Amino acid sequence: MEDRRVESILATDVGSTTTKAILIEKIGDEYRLVTRGEMPTTVEAPWENVMIGVKKAIRRVEELIDRPLLDEEGNLIRPKDGQKGVDMYVSTSSAGGGLQMMVAGLVKSISASSAHRAALGAGAVVLDVISVDDGRSQSEQITRITELRPDIILVSGGVDGGSVAYLALIAEIIKQANPQPRFGATYKLPLIYAGNKDAQDIVMQICGDTMDVHLVPNLRPRHDIENLGPAREAIHDLFMNHVMAQAPGYGELMELVDTTIMPTPGAVGKLIMVLAEQNNQSIIGVDIGGATTDVFSNFEDTFTRTVSANLGMSYSICNVLEEAGFDNILRWVPFSMDQSQISDWIANKMVRPTTIPQTVYHLVVEHALAREALRLSFEHHKSLAKKVEEEKVGFGRESGVTKASGRDIINMMELDMLVGSGGVLSHAPRRQQAALMLIDAFQPEGVTQLAVDSIFMMPHLGVLSSVYPEIAAEVFDKDCLVRLGTVVAPVGPAPRNGVLATIHIAMPGGEVQEHQITAGDLKVISLEVGDTVSCKLVPNGGRIDVGAGRGTIFETELHGGLVGIVLDGRGRPIELPESGSERIKKLTSWFETMNAYPMEPVYELQKRFPAKEEDTQGGKKRGGLFGLFRR
Repeated sequence: MEDRRVESILATDVGSTTTKAILIEKIGDEYRLVTRGEMPTTVEAPWENVMIGVKKAIRRVEELIDRPLLDEEGNLIRPKDGQKGVDMYVSTSSAGGGLQMMVAGLVKSISASSAHRAALGAGAVVLDVISVDDGRSQSEQITRITELRPDIILVSGGVDGGSVAYLALIAEIIKQANPQPRFGATYKLPLIYAGNKDAQDIVMQICGDTMDVHLVPNLRPRHDIENLGPAREAIHDLFMNHVMAQAPGYGELMELVDTTIMPTPGAVGKLIMVLAEQNNQSIIGVDIGGATTDVFSNFEDTFTRTVSANLGMSYSICNVLEEAGFDNILRWVPFSMDQSQISDWIANKMVRPTTIPQTVYHLVVEHALAREALRLSFEHHKSLAKKVEEEKVGFGRESGVTKASGRDIINMMELDMLVGSGGVLSHAPRRQQAALMLIDAFQPEGVTQLAVDSIFMMPHLGVLSSVYPEIAAEVFDKDCLVRLGTVVAPVGPAPRNGVLATIHIAMPGGEVQEHQITAGDLKVISLEVGDTVSCKLVPNGGRIDVGAGRGTIFETELHGGLVGIVLDGRGRPIELPESGSERIKKLTSWFETMNAYPMEPVYELQKRFPAKEEDTQGGKKRGGLFGLFRR
């Protein structure tokens, strides 16, 4: 189909609990979101057919636009015989737990790590990583594979032309485990082999009788080369044509769609890649859910996705407390907290995951937990976001000795845009709360745009971007993206006068405003959505970096939003006072400046729960789950 003939696009996302449908249509010369509908997903008993939920979600869209999209038999109406219908239908899916994989490699930090990144980039939840050096016995590894029952197993290891002995050992371990598929009992579990090409025949000989073996080019053909593309493509193909084809109702769904169904996280990652490429930007995206937090990034033309499967805001909220520690949660709360009471509330949130905060007290606490979940997930992401490089080692140019290493590529000073998604960010009562959570958790440096996904359209637009990237980008910018504004955060030691930098802003009316960015303070400048202004950032001394290097003046553009321009002088990393009373005073001033919360209830809470001497921000893991269940 040519772009000019595409007038109407229907997209669905079959989630684990909810199926969401959106309708995009060409209105005048632009593509816009028309409406959306959602219904419960029906992959489990008593329905056991995803198409029931899909058709109900589409029927909901029909009600809202007052025109049919499905005929009486439940088939999509296409533009013919005077009926408008839809020109294209695309879908993503994470129903049934989404794509669940195990990866195996020779060395945990090299080949297994590459396989891990390949699986994550394809939209998989990685259940476990098996390697020769992971410290477990072969019987423990066999038991682990048997119990987890992954959808696909990815095996890598060895450079082309290297030893094959350990690869044969890994293949034998997988064969002995004999994992059974989650869906369907008559097909063989897929195994993708992406290791040393000299071991392909051996792996096929060992596993070919009991598993569906697929051979793809080596993930690491040399120590200094990482080739993840072919493995990712094989994962996508197998997920839809072999794994999901066994799930109830997916056969009918696959016949309806006009392009390959993508795993939901993979579709979000695809959209991030398209946006980074089209806008030539470095982007970080995050999706914080009830059970997991996904982080996506694109730096130096390298896309990375990670899943923190134990960090979320409902099912996994106890893990956030355990990992972060009570003190790290407390540091973001502008009043004292009783650990046992708040632990009880967190436990109730875990067992009643659909509940939402009913008071300002619990809203502030939930947002403190969200900051720590985001921070921990981002730390995990940074540890896996690497670029493989070859380094000469030894003495002399002729030594010929090389070492492959993964170079960290996340550079917050180079970050252009930070996009947040998930209920706690997208549905925060005030947009200022979402902006402050993103700034506090990720701590961007220099000049960075902030945005949130308004209604979680990123999966729909991600799968659409595989066919029409321009349409997906246009709808993302106009209807999906809620622009919060821009944060300006100088980095470096504060001078004696406390002024980190001076910013000169040419406002839309022609007025040039001058503002100082003061150490330890926040300041907000109003700038509407759609407004773009030029500015000049002047660092106060040669040790301050505002985006162009230490001591260098930086001229750039600032984009407005619902929050505006945030001048952040709190330094990096953000450090709060040790004293409980001083910490509460500082947090209160930041909340007031950002207009993040209704302050009268906060003042009342401060009177009811005054600071205690032991309320210090030490970052220790005090309490945790032991304290949670001690009573």
